[in-house]
Amino acid sequence: MDAAILIGIGLVMGVFGGMLGIGGSLVMIPAMVAYYGENQHLYQSAAMICNFFVAMASLMGHRKAKAFVPAVLWRMIPAAVIGVLLGVSLSNISLFAGRNSYLLARLFGAFLAYVAVYNFWRLFRPQMPTVDGSDPTLYQTTMLKSIAASIGMLTGTAAGLLGIGAGSVATPMQQFFLRMPLKRAMSNSAAVIVSIAWLGAIAKTATLPQHDIAIADALKLAAWIVPAALLGGFLGGHLMHLMHRHVVRAIFIVVCLLGAWQLLTVQPAG
Repeated sequence: MDAAILIGIGLVMGVFGGMLGIGGSLVMIPAMVAYYGENQHLYQSAAMICNFFVAMASLMGHRKAKAFVPAVLWRMIPAAVIGVLLGVSLSNISLFAGRNSYLLARLFGAFLAYVAVYNFWRLFRPQMPTVDGSDPTLYQTTMLKSIAASIGMLTGTAAGLLGIGAGSVATPMQQFFLRMPLKRAMSNSAAVIVSIAWLGAIAKTATLPQHDIAIADALKLAAWIVPAALLGGFLGGHLMHLMHRHVVRAIFIVVCLLGAWQLLTVQPAG
C-alpha cells in the first residue's frame, strides 16, 4: 500500500475525528475501500487502533474547553466497555465471514446514511432546549442514569460491530435523550472512544486469523496512519471549539454522505 496515501488518510481522519468528536473511522474506512478495495475485517481492526490515538489527541482540546460532563461519563463508559466486546463478537459471526465481509461495509454505509439524514433534519429544526451540564447535581435521577448507561451500551456495540469510534451514535443520543449541547456531547463522545477503542482493537485484531488475515497487516496499516492522525486529531479537537455548531454539523453531514455512498456501493473482494 502507498505510504503517502495512508499518511494522507491519517491526517484527514485525525482532523475530522478531532473536530467532530468521533474516532475517525467514518473517514478512514470509506477511504481505504476507495483506494484499496473491500477488506472490512482488516480495515476495522486497523481503524479501532487508530480511533484510540485520534480520540486521545482530541481530548486535549476538549479538556482545555472544560466541556466534559462527568456525571454522564461515569454511566456511559462501563456500559460501553461491555458493548464493544459484544459488537466485536457480532462482527465475527458467519454472516460476515469470507467474501460476505462486504456486508459489514454496507451495514456501515446504511448507518452513515441514517446519521446524515438525522443531522440534516437537526440542522433545520428549532434547537431543542438544552442544559449546561456543568452542574454536578444534574443527571442524577435513576431514569437519566439508566439512559446514560443505555447510550453507552449502544455506543460500544456499534463501535465493536462496525469498527467505528461511535461518536456518531453517542453524540446525537446524548443531545436527544439528555438534552445536552452539541459540543459537550461531542466531548463526552471522545472520552468514551478513548475508553473503549483500545479494548475493541485488541479483541478485533486477535480474531483476524479466523478471517485468514495476518495480525501484522493491521498493525502495519495503523503504524502508517497513526502519526498523521495524531497531528490531525490535535488540530481538529481545538478547531471544533472555535467553530459555530451549524458549521460543525454541516461538515459532519457531508462526511457521512460521502462515506455512505462509498460503502453502500462496495462490491465483494475478488
